[in-house]
Amino acid sequence: MVTTSPRREGGPAVRRSAFRRSRGDVPFRFASTGAGVVLLAIMAAIGVFLVVKAVPALQANTSNFLTEKIWTPNAAEPQFGIAALAFGTVLSSFLALIIATPVAIGVALFISHYAPRRLASVLGYVVDLLAAVPSVVYGLWGVTFLVPFMRGPSEFLNTYFAWIPLFGGDQVVGKSMLTASIVLAIMILPIIAAISREVFLQAPKMQEEAALALGATRWEMIRMSVLPFGRPGIISAAMLGLGRAMGETIAVALILPATFGISFQILGPNGNSIAANIANGFGEATTIGRGALIASGLVLFLITLVVNMGARMIIARRKEFARAA
Repeated sequence: MVTTSPRREGGPAVRRSAFRRSRGDVPFRFASTGAGVVLLAIMAAIGVFLVVKAVPALQANTSNFLTEKIWTPNAAEPQFGIAALAFGTVLSSFLALIIATPVAIGVALFISHYAPRRLASVLGYVVDLLAAVPSVVYGLWGVTFLVPFMRGPSEFLNTYFAWIPLFGGDQVVGKSMLTASIVLAIMILPIIAAISREVFLQAPKMQEEAALALGATRWEMIRMSVLPFGRPGIISAAMLGLGRAMGETIAVALILPATFGISFQILGPNGNSIAANIANGFGEATTIGRGALIASGLVLFLITLVVNMGARMIIARRKEFARAA
């Protein structure tokens, strides 16, 4: 005969534990919800401020703000448009992202899966240190070293690859869109590399060991196990770097020639950006001029929001990351 002892379910200890959890969950839920609401309120307040300050200048504008390439808001008859500035901002930022992302992924993979432990630790510290360097330092380095250096490579590209629209044109200078994009790429590379490195280190070790046990090489293991796991993190890191590139001011202002035109020829004296134009013109701007600069800042704010929303949509396409997105 088998006898079973009575089980106590929901005793005093269990009830006390559940009460402690519920007592701790409620304040945390309210605190996290409040933090999210405060963040949305701050973003809304920034948007409202930009709109309110930009409306008088937009009303005084005698041309189309979205399509005009001229920027003379301080004239007697203000004429200004965002077309050239928005084009230069997007072009320089995406060129920087295209240059920086493959290099950053390679650096992150080397630190996380190839380098010896001591060397990986040193390289990790160096990457984190580069991410903390002020942008004005990169700008000064670009003006003093990279601008003179880029004349040779730019002339080479223009001579042998002029059939590509980006490298065409009759005039080649050091202060060009390509030089500014390289400086931006160097600035955002440590950010993308640092975040990608941390994501790659979180890849499931059992999957990596299983791939190696089945005879895969190290690169095949990375391609099958690490990169698919880290794809959302790479996208997030790239979008964070893109956001910094779009909002960069001093480095771009020191290098770009500050012209108002739309051209895909990145080796000539063409290009400007919204942030650089604000830095160059805010000190001497009139009331209408400052309103025009604030209106351009509103456009940059909207472009950044659209880019981040697109990144979130890309991450959410994968079911395993849909909830996090």
